[in-house]
Amino acid sequence: MAELEKITFTPEENGEPVDFYVLEQTRIGGFNYILVTDSEDEDGEAMILKDTSEDGEEEALYEIVTDDEELNAVAGVFSDMLDDVDLI
Repeated sequence: MAELEKITFTPEENGEPVDFYVLEQTRIGGFNYILVTDSEDEDGEAMILKDTSEDGEEEALYEIVTDDEELNAVAGVFSDMLDDVDLI
């Protein structure tokens, strides 16, 4: 398995840094989405994050995708990109 890119997020709630590993990324409808996991192992929890920052901003602002319709659409794209992963 190839080494995954590790990114660190700092949630506004508690300010404690959290590391995630990027499995895949895509752009849909003018928004960037990333599929991340909390572990490099196969047993990690996965989630889809949406970049809600404005174009040209220095730092990205990611939010967890919670809308069922949006989540299903983006998960379908990621599922097609990653043949061996079942997201839906």
